[in-house]
Amino acid sequence: MPNIASILKTEISRVARKEVRTEIETLKKASTHHRASIAALRRQVEKLEKELRRALKMSSSAPTAGDSDDGAESGPSRRFSATRLAAHREKLGLSAAAYGKLVGVTGQTIYKWEQGKARPRKAQLEGLASVRGLGRREVAEQLNAE
Repeated sequence: MPNIASILKTEISRVARKEVRTEIETLKKASTHHRASIAALRRQVEKLEKELRRALKMSSSAPTAGDSDDGAESGPSRRFSATRLAAHREKLGLSAAAYGKLVGVTGQTIYKWEQGKARPRKAQLEGLASVRGLGRREVAEQLNAE
């Protein structure tokens, strides 16, 4: 009898393993499908968020451009780039102190702006914009006049 009992026990455990394996296989397939759909939804959300940011940026910049046409103040539409400031100063061949004189600030302030440790105020942005439009000759004339 012990033979039949052990055979029956092994057969039951084999069948149980087979059943569990089939159940787990369907769960694995479902899990894989769900993970793929979650990844697709995440990509879609990221895409929609990017579009929303772009739309908000466009809508917030559109009234600003309209306001600058209507009013005399164009300050809000000014942008600042530290690398462009450094490149422009280098292009003109000026020291930070000389460039600061043109803008109306100190040379140390120019260094801080170029390093990104500080940002210019609206009035200073206007000064930067006026210097931005000058060439080497005009800059030399302004520096000699002072």
